[in-house]
Amino acid sequence: MTDSRLLKKDLFGEVWLVCTSAGTVIRRDTRTAPWWIRWLAGALLRREARTLLVLGGLDGVPQVLSVERDALTRSFIEGQPMHVGRPAARDYFLSAARLLRRMHARGVVHNDLAKEPNLLVREDGSAAFIDFQLASHAPGRGRLFRVAAREDIRHLLKHKRTYRPDDLTERERRILASPSPISRAYMATLKPLYLFITRRLLGWSDREGAGDRGRQD
Repeated sequence: MTDSRLLKKDLFGEVWLVCTSAGTVIRRDTRTAPWWIRWLAGALLRREARTLLVLGGLDGVPQVLSVERDALTRSFIEGQPMHVGRPAARDYFLSAARLLRRMHARGVVHNDLAKEPNLLVREDGSAAFIDFQLASHAPGRGRLFRVAAREDIRHLLKHKRTYRPDDLTERERRILASPSPISRAYMATLKPLYLFITRRLLGWSDREGAGDRGRQD
């Protein structure tokens, strides 16, 4: 017997929580995406699948179970989104930093850790990361990879500043105070355009559905 619950629906399709006798999984389906953007939804799905396969076996990220033309099925991680779980323990950010280092060691950057719903607080108090649609894999870990990896770290430190400000080291404060030139350019030019298109024209925001996504996206 299978029980399914819709967690999220947006321009890129639907995300379902699927409970079966074999266990609980997450299924991303792009078939409901509008025809004019379905190509992008498919590209993001394939990007997520490729990146998660590189991270196969790494605790704290979803594991790929199956990939189809229009769907990705991956493992379910029990937990609350950061803005719900509100991690106050020092160990949470230690585990998040450790997970990020292991991802970077495999040549993967998340590129979307600014959003609190993409970081989970698991039942044991450790961190997990979800939603790898924008993630990228750079086996050579060249200059652009290093810039993106530093932004991953800076976004994690921004969350640490929110929930554990007293634990920030001087080095971490310097990283927070010095975003990359690419990040500065994005904040000054592309981000206002992104927010105008997504929130004003399309009527959705990054935190939409975050209550449900708290368990998984």
